[in-house]
Formats: sequence, C-alpha cells, structure tokens
Amino acid sequence: MEHLLARAASRRALLKTACVAGSIAVVPGCAQQAAKVATLTMPPPPPVPVHVAPAPVAVAATPAVAPPGIRAALFDRARNALDRHGNAIARRDRIALADFSKSSSSPRLHLINLHDGTVTSLLVAHGSGSDPAHTGWLQRFSNEVNSEASCEGAFLTSDYYVGKHGRSQRLIGLDPTNNNALDRAIVVHGAWYSNEDMLAKHGKLGRSQGCFAVGETTLATVFDLLGEGRMIYAAKV
Repeated sequence: MEHLLARAASRRALLKTACVAGSIAVVPGCAQQAAKVATLTMPPPPPVPVHVAPAPVAVAATPAVAPPGIRAALFDRARNALDRHGNAIARRDRIALADFSKSSSSPRLHLINLHDGTVTSLLVAHGSGSDPAHTGWLQRFSNEVNSEASCEGAFLTSDYYVGKHGRSQRLIGLDPTNNNALDRAIVVHGAWYSNEDMLAKHGKLGRSQGCFAVGETTLATVFDLLGEGRMIYAAKV
C-alpha cells in the first residue's frame, strides 16, 4: 500500500513538472505569434509631406530717373508711393501710372517695366463724376461712394472675376484718397467706349463710373503686364 502511494505521488510530481515545462514552452510561442500578428496588421506610417517653397518674386530697384515719355513729377510720386507702402505691394518689378493730367484722347495709362525701363502706353477712361460736362479732361477726383468719379493714389491689383463688364480685376485703395475703392467697385475692365475708334468719331473716350476702363482689345495686355500684387498709381500732377 505504501509502495502504491509513493508511486502515485511520484507520478503526480512528474505530471506537474511536465505541465510547468509545457507552459513555459507555450508562452514564448504565443508571444512570438502575437508579435507576428501585430507586425502584419500594423498600418504603414503616413508619408512625410514635402514642403516646396514658392519661387521668390523678383524685386527691382526703382529707377531714379523717369523712363522716356513719363513726366518726372508723376514718376517721382509713384516711386515714393511704392516705397511708402512697402510690403503691401508684393510685386515691385512693374507698375502702372495713370496720368490724368492728359486728355482721354491720349494714351495715358503707362505700364512700366522697372527692370529695363520699357513702357507700354494705352488709352484709359476716367469717371463721369470727374468730368460732368464730358470735355475729355478730368476735372476733379473723389473717393465718395456713388460719386462715379475717378480717385487718386496708389492701388494694389487684386483678384480677377467675371462681372457685367466681362473679365475684370479688383483694386484695393492704399491711400486715404482711394480707400473706398473696394466698396465702390473701382476695378480694371474693358469697355467699348474706351476703344481707339472712339477717337475718330468723338475725339475722346467715353466715361466710366470711376473705373480704369481700357479698350476691349487691350485689356489682355494690361492683365498680362500687371497681374496681381502690383501697383497702379493715379494722379493729376
């Protein structure tokens, strides 16, 4: 009897040792399997975004001398305005000058390349409120809403849109003399009454509501040479 009990105890001890050893052998296998499953189901890391810096805009030193055909007094005022408004005008390689001391029969919107001094001059109308008698000469400026007059000072060319005059460009007035430009919808647009054939018929252009209205066939030239972020300076000096 004692002999049988001893054999039973020995058998239980052997089985216990086998179970412990078996559990030790199983646990690493389970851990390896879990690690394998985790490795298979883990999503790949997201791609690292690559930031590409925008190309810098070429900045030209403003010439000290007015280009040929541009009156020195007007050019000096425009140059001072370009410096005064600093970083508000991002693109400083080209500017436009509206010389409202001249008749509407003269090409008085001057697009100037400040790199090489080349000038493209085009016809541009003034507002009816600036010339009530329609003489062809600008008599006065106004910044008032509903005045239908041209306003003077520095403008920043802004975005394009399509309105009642077709493709047009918004302007932001930078001076106290034109800071209502957006509210007044003072823009650059093309108009039939600013075409060159108006001169043969009437000796002058028609009038806008204060906008820089250029000929329908020259509008693309204005947009190509100015674009967004440049300055138009209008004055009567």
